[in-house]
Amino acid sequence: MTRTRRDFAFALLAYAFVAIMVGTTLPTPLYALYSERMHFAVLTTTVIYATYAGGVLFALLVFGRWSDAIGRRPVLLAGTVCALASAVVFLLADSVPQLLVGRVLSGLSAGLFTGTATAAVIEAAPPSWRNRAPMIATIANMGGLGAGPIVAGILAQYAPAPLTLTFAVHIGLVALAAVAVLLVPETSSRTGKLGLQRLSVPPEVRSVFIPAALAAFAGFAVTGLFTSVAPSLLANIIGIGNHALAGLMAGSIFVASAIAQIGGTRIAPQRAVALGCAILIAGMGVLVVALHYSSLAGLITAAVVSGVGQGISFSRGLAAIAERTPAERRAEVSSTYFVVAYVAISIPVIGEGFAARAWGLRTGGIVFASAVGVLALGCLAAILWQEAREKSGKSTYAETG
Repeated sequence: MTRTRRDFAFALLAYAFVAIMVGTTLPTPLYALYSERMHFAVLTTTVIYATYAGGVLFALLVFGRWSDAIGRRPVLLAGTVCALASAVVFLLADSVPQLLVGRVLSGLSAGLFTGTATAAVIEAAPPSWRNRAPMIATIANMGGLGAGPIVAGILAQYAPAPLTLTFAVHIGLVALAAVAVLLVPETSSRTGKLGLQRLSVPPEVRSVFIPAALAAFAGFAVTGLFTSVAPSLLANIIGIGNHALAGLMAGSIFVASAIAQIGGTRIAPQRAVALGCAILIAGMGVLVVALHYSSLAGLITAAVVSGVGQGISFSRGLAAIAERTPAERRAEVSSTYFVVAYVAISIPVIGEGFAARAWGLRTGGIVFASAVGVLALGCLAAILWQEAREKSGKSTYAETG
């Protein structure tokens, strides 16, 4: 590619990445409107939200290796088709089953896009941007996730017919994303093979993988909480029914995560995971206090602090695992790590829905935050114990050497 064409492709792919990821979090502030229209409670909201993870996991496991074999563009185009179908289903939805279908399609679009678009953005980067390309991919991914609820919240609060207008806007964004993908040249060498993505963790990696994966589980569970029930927390506990504010609160956790992922790249991976766990524990403490005292400032602070902890522990956890994993097995180990993360935005969130039905939203949220805090504390303790053990082993070796 010429320099001008490469710059053009780089920008178009980054835009397409943002446009698709916007759609995955777009429904968050709208669940309250759907619940009023279709008469369902928080448990149903969490189930609708969690079906997204099923679509993501299916796409990762079945199609995760396809872009290496058939090229990035066909997989990205398939992702835009799924995103377009999801937006159309939401636009026309008048029942819970239709919302479930829309979320599954949204998950498929994210599963097809996330790894493939990240690779394509990095491969299309001009030489002067090569070192910053992973950062741009992260900003596109997390920025899109953060922008989705913010945009939808503003439209839900201030625009007419938000359940129609919001998805009409996204259809336009996705159509432009499809055009962008069609315009860019192929960046893959197509040397891979088709097949299901294998999942495994070699024995020599497990001591690092287990605490990192549990930290990722804790962090993603929190993002799932905020992007599924943020409007309910705001309306039922704080007493504020502003959709724009609900969207801002849900989006802030992704913005904080993106900033933390970029800023945390200079911290040693295992040390960064420990730091992320500590910050996540603090975020859960703030969330418990905010729920107990019905504090709006506390909820927003909890979202931001938790986003920082999630961003650092997730991105640097992946780096820590990659350091220990043989090159020929990184794809399967990384995929296993992502599976753990995406399971975390389904099962715990549904559990929160059951807890809210049994004990009320406030108590359910406090129990959820406490459980995540305990899990993060266990991860932190495991990492510090592992570090102490490794230092002790090195000291013993030096003394006997």
